[in-house]
Amino acid sequence: MTARWAHALPEGTVFSAPGVWPLLAFLADGAAGPARAELSEALGVPAGQAAGAARELLAALASVSGMDAALGLWAHHALALREEWRAGLPAGTYGVFGDDLVTAQERLDAWAAERTGGLVERMPVTLTRDARMVLAGALALRTTWRQPFDELPLRPDAGPWQGRTLRGLHRRSPRPDRVGVTGTPDGFVTALTVPGDNGVDVHLVLGEERMTPGQVLTAGVGIVERALPLTGGRSLPHGHVGPGLYVEQQPAVEPVPLTLDVQTVAYEVRADHDLLALAGLFGLTAATDARQGHFPGISDAPLAVGQARQSALAQFGALGFRAAAVTAMAVPYGSAPPQYRYESTVVRVVFDRPFGFLAVDRESRLVLVSGWVTDPAPEPVMGFPGAL
Repeated sequence: MTARWAHALPEGTVFSAPGVWPLLAFLADGAAGPARAELSEALGVPAGQAAGAARELLAALASVSGMDAALGLWAHHALALREEWRAGLPAGTYGVFGDDLVTAQERLDAWAAERTGGLVERMPVTLTRDARMVLAGALALRTTWRQPFDELPLRPDAGPWQGRTLRGLHRRSPRPDRVGVTGTPDGFVTALTVPGDNGVDVHLVLGEERMTPGQVLTAGVGIVERALPLTGGRSLPHGHVGPGLYVEQQPAVEPVPLTLDVQTVAYEVRADHDLLALAGLFGLTAATDARQGHFPGISDAPLAVGQARQSALAQFGALGFRAAAVTAMAVPYGSAPPQYRYESTVVRVVFDRPFGFLAVDRESRLVLVSGWVTDPAPEPVMGFPGAL
């Protein structure tokens, strides 16, 4: 789902497929007819197995260090839910709302903010008079880099960011195989792994300039899942060997045979997604037809999907990475110059034009949050005494 969704999204975005998948699965469990078939196809599992798979996924997300995952269900007080369907949801997820929509919306917004540590401040759907049920999921992810970056201004001399002074991030390490290059039918892609201290890694992926964000992120998913072979920095020849990737001889102050030099940028990306604009991708085309009910396994009342949205955020800085996503579906009725004595082979990677990122659970290889950076953080303007 991550790869399919990436192909359909604009540049400058962040999204979480694991934030959507469990909600679709619980809907599929209670669906019938065309809606059930479409949801099953989008999920890639039979509808009868979807709820169990959703519970397994939520448990797996909850086990990821640095990840908080929650599911919430709120039903209008007049809506009678089938107990067997409600019992299949994780414990503690059920709530009721009445006709005071202002108060109910405040409660939903507070839930979103609390479950994401304030990164997402509001529920992405708005309650209306005909709303009968809201099913929502929240994810919050954080990790601290094992090796922090130094902040140094980055001034690209070419590309879309040419002429800007950006909040650059730089570091050197003795691990050249944290970067590599792979070939795809669409072009070559460079991938860098930035390890977190809690089992979460962030992969930065840079494609050839002619490649689309969807093509680059799809390659990133293939690299994460080890479906695409990656030639690591230690095995690369000298020269310009991939997008933003160079192997060079440089003077060194000590005899280090091979080092990795990384230059990238700090960024914050926010996005709001209307899932119904891509209803076919999520299996929601039939389910939005309000002329009839589609979820007899949830309630005897005729229910259809009226809103389905996700709000997401990702922040990448010198010390670590934070991300959050809330998905909801509303169902309506520098020192002295060094003395160089040696030479070192340096694998140098530079992310100085738009690139993709994937936050991944290291053990399961599950892609938790993905996105595309088009507007990195500018270098802060330094103040001077007396300046206003």
